[in-house]
Amino acid sequence: MKQFRIKPLDEILATAEKKALHRSLGAFQLTMLGIGAIIGTGIFVLTAEAAQKAGPGMMVSFLIAGFVCAVTALCYAEMASMIPVSGSAYTYTYGVLGERVAWVVGWALILEYAIAASTVSVGWSGYVAGILRNLHSLLPFLPNINLPAAWINGPLDGGIINVPALLISLLVTCLLVIGTRESARVNAVLVSIKILALVVFIFLALPVMQIENFHPFAPNGWVGSSGVAPAAASIFFAYVGFDAVSTAAEETKNPNRNIPIGLIGSLAICTVFYILVAAGAIGSVGAQPLMDAHGVGLEPGSTQLAAACKGVEQLVCSKEPLAFVLRTMGHAHVGNLIGLAAGLALPSVILMMLFGQTRIFFSMARDGLLPPVFTRIHPKYKTPHIITIATGIFASFFAALFPVGKLADISNSGTLFAFLVVSAGVLILRKTDPDRKRHFRAPMVWVMAPLAIAGCAFLFTQLSGYTITLFFSWAAIGLVVYWSYGNRHSHLAISQRK
Repeated sequence: MKQFRIKPLDEILATAEKKALHRSLGAFQLTMLGIGAIIGTGIFVLTAEAAQKAGPGMMVSFLIAGFVCAVTALCYAEMASMIPVSGSAYTYTYGVLGERVAWVVGWALILEYAIAASTVSVGWSGYVAGILRNLHSLLPFLPNINLPAAWINGPLDGGIINVPALLISLLVTCLLVIGTRESARVNAVLVSIKILALVVFIFLALPVMQIENFHPFAPNGWVGSSGVAPAAASIFFAYVGFDAVSTAAEETKNPNRNIPIGLIGSLAICTVFYILVAAGAIGSVGAQPLMDAHGVGLEPGSTQLAAACKGVEQLVCSKEPLAFVLRTMGHAHVGNLIGLAAGLALPSVILMMLFGQTRIFFSMARDGLLPPVFTRIHPKYKTPHIITIATGIFASFFAALFPVGKLADISNSGTLFAFLVVSAGVLILRKTDPDRKRHFRAPMVWVMAPLAIAGCAFLFTQLSGYTITLFFSWAAIGLVVYWSYGNRHSHLAISQRK
């Protein structure tokens, strides 16, 4: 049936060659890009939200999210080694499950990546505000600067517009327009700063851990509106970056070798960092959630929690949790330096989120599902500049107006849906195209892929009802767009009508 038309994998590869992007990235650059995308807001900002949901049990939340990502990464690596073109889950789905499902996946990834970029921008803004408030301790010849709350918070946070978040989104957009190689080099420097900051944090926090800070371990339980599993669903955002690595396949040298290295290597390194940082934060200062009068944990991002946090110095109330931990431990100067490192490094995460978004848009437009103007490549910089600018403006708008917690939860729904579909696609291709050359084969695929599918589905159900409703509403809007434009202009549909 034409509505389930599937684009042959050989045709996908041939289409990519007609409007190919310049290949300039190696295994090391991809791994650094992955680390840059993965380690960011999830550990520097959302640690406080995870603590409010799960308490010390957030360590298990990181493990759950990391395990689901690990088995999914194996599926992604096999797909990327077979189909080394831009588009990530969208392109893979087009060649396995057909155009309509691929459109829904691509549309979900638009929500995921653009909103993720906005999320990190808002998180960066919080750290920058903290840096300026403690500027004198960093640079004694300068005074502390307290930015007006109206200009560092969006309307939902009681402000007018988040100017720092808006500016950083636009700045990273300009960097991406200039070129992939240039942005990758800058990213490598930022990733190094970020890793150094986390190493320092671990070195200072782990030796002073106290076992009593881990009790009660799961004060909100394991499932429900709060608890370990819902926290895992929320901080799944912290692992999104490995998917962004696969979107760079078309700009990668020897992708069949380097993409799996970048995917699995970056994920493994980041998971170790997450567990150590979480243990240090919990063990050193504690991570117990704030409760209401009935002993129920207050919802992160709610007005009730904001009211309860007034005048309270706890991890769950901090917008810069790692800096807060070090200041509480008596390392105020080092805490300020950690805040500075986060301020310098978080733009690398914004870069990778916008990078992934623009390459998915590029692939969808190249297939005729979006207007061809989005496939234009800059004559000098050799980048898809029009879609990069459009995506940057979109992300900047949301960064300027919405709070970090809400944005992070929204992006997770699209992520989990896309990961589930890719994992199912690996199994389907093992049956329908068993002889296709696979430079990387997922080990024990009939165990790993079902685990990935089940894990993604479980975490999706742990998201809030509001987030799940928003996801399906977004998908419905996407189907309207598809039937209004993509279904008629699809290059595959046109070729089949001839």
